[in-house]
Amino acid sequence: MPTAPRTTDELYQALRENDGRPYGRTRTIAAEELAEAAEQFGDPRLLAVTLMDLQEAYAYGAEPRKSPVVFARLLALYDEQPDVFDAPLRHSLFWRFKWVGNALRAIPEVPLTALRQWLTEMRERYEKAELGLQPYYGQSFQLAAHTGEGTDLAYELWASRTRTPLSDCEACEICERARHHVAGGDDERALAVWEPVLAGQESCQEEPARSVSYALLPLLRTGRADRARELHLSGYRACRRNPSMSGETGRHLEFCALTGNEARGLELLAENRNLFEDVDSPLDQYDFLTGVEVLLQRVEALGHGGLPAAGPPGRTWTVAALRAEVRDRADDLAARFDARNGTTAHTDRRRARLDRAPLLETLELTLRTRALDDVAPAAPTAADLPESLPALIQRARELERQGHPDDAAHWTRLRALVAAPGYTHPDDPAVGPLARLRADLLSDEADQAAEVVRYEAAAALMEEAAALYDEAGEPGAAAVSRAGALVARAETAPGDATGATGAKVTALTAAHAEIVRLQEETPGLAPYQEARLLRLRVTALALRFQASRDDEHSAPVLAEAELLHAFATRHDLAGQISGALMMRASTHALSGDLPGALAELDALLDRLRAHGPAWHLPRTLGLRGRVQLGLRDARAARGSLTEALRLAAEQAAPHSGTARLHADLAQACLGLGEPDEALRHMTRSAELDLRDGKRVDAFCAYTDVAHLSLDLGREEDCIALLDSLLAEPDIVAGEVDDRLVAQLRLARARAFRAADDLGAATAEFAALAAESAGWDDDPGSHAMIAAETAVLLAESGEFSRAREAVDQALAAHARAPRYDRISAALRELARLQAEWQGPDGLADALGLLADAGRIADEARAAGHQAPGRSLDAALAYEYGRVNTHAREYEDAVTALEKALALLGEPGPESESAGEWAECVRFAAAVEGLHLERRHDARARLTAAITLLTAAGHTEETGELAKLEDRLSRQT
Repeated sequence: MPTAPRTTDELYQALRENDGRPYGRTRTIAAEELAEAAEQFGDPRLLAVTLMDLQEAYAYGAEPRKSPVVFARLLALYDEQPDVFDAPLRHSLFWRFKWVGNALRAIPEVPLTALRQWLTEMRERYEKAELGLQPYYGQSFQLAAHTGEGTDLAYELWASRTRTPLSDCEACEICERARHHVAGGDDERALAVWEPVLAGQESCQEEPARSVSYALLPLLRTGRADRARELHLSGYRACRRNPSMSGETGRHLEFCALTGNEARGLELLAENRNLFEDVDSPLDQYDFLTGVEVLLQRVEALGHGGLPAAGPPGRTWTVAALRAEVRDRADDLAARFDARNGTTAHTDRRRARLDRAPLLETLELTLRTRALDDVAPAAPTAADLPESLPALIQRARELERQGHPDDAAHWTRLRALVAAPGYTHPDDPAVGPLARLRADLLSDEADQAAEVVRYEAAAALMEEAAALYDEAGEPGAAAVSRAGALVARAETAPGDATGATGAKVTALTAAHAEIVRLQEETPGLAPYQEARLLRLRVTALALRFQASRDDEHSAPVLAEAELLHAFATRHDLAGQISGALMMRASTHALSGDLPGALAELDALLDRLRAHGPAWHLPRTLGLRGRVQLGLRDARAARGSLTEALRLAAEQAAPHSGTARLHADLAQACLGLGEPDEALRHMTRSAELDLRDGKRVDAFCAYTDVAHLSLDLGREEDCIALLDSLLAEPDIVAGEVDDRLVAQLRLARARAFRAADDLGAATAEFAALAAESAGWDDDPGSHAMIAAETAVLLAESGEFSRAREAVDQALAAHARAPRYDRISAALRELARLQAEWQGPDGLADALGLLADAGRIADEARAAGHQAPGRSLDAALAYEYGRVNTHAREYEDAVTALEKALALLGEPGPESESAGEWAECVRFAAAVEGLHLERRHDARARLTAAITLLTAAGHTEETGELAKLEDRLSRQT
């Protein structure tokens, strides 16, 4: 606490504030300070309240050693001054006997005799207070289940008794009964018992998250994999990083290990690294560590013991090393509990969990499905590589001349050999000097940099390679590298929607001219080198056309492509022939001649299938698929793109365009009305971009994935995906653009809201609003974030904070107008305030609507056209709703009639018939039900039904007819 409370009122306020904090060290330390502060006031009731708050912090903060000590003070105070404890405090005191029993069981140093003595005291206290004994028998059963002795009898003595006001909540008791049936081998019966909790009908502080963690494996064993997946997503989110639910987290890790999701398990382990230190309960530690060991054992068994793993802070861990550490800790804890209990129950349970075989080979738990091979560092393959160093160098060069993708593995191997200590370059004229090989390696590295849009780096590497080629006496290769550097440098010139495109066009024009000069002035060019220069010439012009979208720039591209095609044909350079034809097709597509582009591509595909090169087929099919999408032939596009992916998968070397193929196939699936399949391809595309180093593209693509998953109602999938992405090392380290990260967080905040987790959503929105306030270059984004934050705060009833947030939005809107979003937020705030506060909130609600009116006036003056209904019509309708909530019914009808006039009567082609009909229904409801002018209301409805029917909008008449019938029966 910043300062100690000086009055009892301040202390009670501090208690209320602490009650709003999550359980953990921060809350516990505050509770300890408040309990100490209470001593000074000499108020026994206040002391009892602070001690109860402290015990609660210990109980839910996984500190069982301290809970009984605090309760002993409470019990002594009760014995000394029972009158201090009114009915609520007395109820809370006797409830906490169970907390002490739970705490004592969790500490192996507490003798079994002491546990039984505590149960005896609990029984005696309950009997003396004339309280029912069902809670005592519940504690007796839990001790029996803990030790593994006398469980069946203890269960019957507890479960057969009638519940009392001090019994554990229904959800907790359901969990205990279901776990008993699981232990007895009856999964079906257990799941039947669990259903009210798993379905969300019964809940409490720890439920349904606790039950979910225990139900996951029974669900799998009974063939309910989809339900298990669904519950894993929501259940894990409810317990992650929570010290008091570390055992539950351990069971989620175990679930990952037994469903082929070992990589996901390692990710979740990293997210919960704090639990190695924050859990002070030996029983919870034992449970958590056993789940961790199940995961690590499985990863090691699959041959990935060397992978990094998140373990206790202070050192770097591998899977194998962490498993050894965890095994020793958990074995020790099991032995200590068994020694205390005089049984082998904990050792046996550990062994049963560790001996359990995977229940499913694979279960797609998240949208971002990854295998262990995906998270392991990429290892270069040595398959089919020449063993002789000269042969390896010459083969790499031959493949590179052909443009064959298999050259990548050869260059990777050569890069490792050259970098190794003691490398000796072959003295072989056919190989050439070391400078030439180093230039080759730099050229390959430059190509990789350009592939992930690192053009500055690519240009620098190409220029360095050119200098080495000169040193090695290879002027043709040097010219090709310099030409590549020219194109890469031109790519770095500004080219955006702000008018800077001209700079890029100028740079590419200059690059083209310089490449022409290089070609003319470089002597002794080999045919493949001259073809490369021609290809770079057409590439520069094609990029210029793409940047300018000026039709005058298309003809030069086609002319250069024809030069390349003629040259490549004379010299039988199959790859360059294909490249020229591909460039021609792309230019037709960019010019808007999609049928012409399709004809070119069909002819190219025929040629590739007959003459090769085969590795050009996936890219060509991919472009054909994009053209077919442009022609709105989604079915044909899916065929082309599916074939492209199949052929790419058959190639030995990874196909660099696979991510784009998946992205385009996703669009085809959306066009065919298959959003779930589209989501799968979008996710795969994003993940491939991430692995290829195109991280900005990947994060942008994943933002689209998140939005689509929300549209499909898959909120938990969306949250799990975004949690995973936001845990990426470069995001955590702050190396990713903050606006890009903000987009991911914004999507997660919206997912929280869609999942009805208003607390998490509000916290994320509020944090984003605070951060975006500093975006001086982007006030529009801050306006929208602050507006959404305001609405969320209002949904929680925090109207003063909502007003502050919407004022921020209005200030940002003044700099960068966002008419529709700000107007919608103001209208929604007004509705919520009137709905929550009724007549008392009317003045503030009308003030918000007045602000919305000013926004509508600004929009009208600026010539802004809102999508759908006008801002004025939307505002009039909201005046109707606000006045209805405030019971100002005449004003409500007047506002709704204004909204109807602004919407206008719908004709046969009208798209607003539904809105108009709803506005009529609302006005009639207010008029007939609240103002009791049923005749007028029925007349309004009859006229509307007649008008809609005549205009062909019969579907919109249903609700109107229902209300008309209701009013008729009330007349």
